Amino acid sequence: MNIPALNTMQMVEVDRLMIEEYGIELIQMMENAGCNLAELISRILGASLSERSICVLCGRGNNGGGGMVAARHLHNHGANVHIIRLAGELKDIPAKQWQILENIGMRNEPYFDLSEADIIIDSLIGYGLQGDPRPEVAVWIEKINAAGKPILALDAPSGLDTTSGAASRLTIRADATMTLALPKIGLMVESAREYVGSLYRADISVPPELYCKMGVEVGNIFEQDSIINIRE
Repeated sequence: MNIPALNTMQMVEVDRLMIEEYGIELIQMMENAGCNLAELISRILGASLSERSICVLCGRGNNGGGGMVAARHLHNHGANVHIIRLAGELKDIPAKQWQILENIGMRNEPYFDLSEADIIIDSLIGYGLQGDPRPEVAVWIEKINAAGKPILALDAPSGLDTTSGAASRLTIRADATMTLALPKIGLMVESAREYVGSLYRADISVPPELYCKMGVEVGNIFEQDSIINIRE
């Protein structure tokens, strides 16, 4: 199946239409994203998640909120989940996700040793990056890349421009990336492969009617599964 790719502004429009015209709220999309991310981690690690160490690095925005949802699901599956959250005020919906984690008893662990994780989840920056990552994000990108552990990025590797595929001075070098809905153009370019790794796309419940409204033709892209491997 020929799957179209979107640029960053088209993805902004997808999010707008989902909320304003179809009544599918951000918190629903975030839940779908995080649930699928947890499922993909289960597939990657295989067998039981009990006693597997997973570190989730969360930014302050919606991408970080998706990581928080994944952390909750992984915790429910028995994994030993460590969360590192960037300092600063969270956006509204990620703040709600963080409150849920605190209610469970999960806490920020900024001093966790990344080398002790079985896998590291990058949910620091989503598709909206413009320019280089902020210094406090860049510090963590450098630490993640130096940890020598498998890295799974949510939606896009932090530091990568999702329209051009250009890498910032410091960009996550993921072993795999799970992008949401349709792939972003920048993830598909050959020069970005060393940062994206294997590429998956996951269903966040975007109706085909929405894509039709945007003039984008898609078929039953999630007919077989809610997580599809696009490229090894």
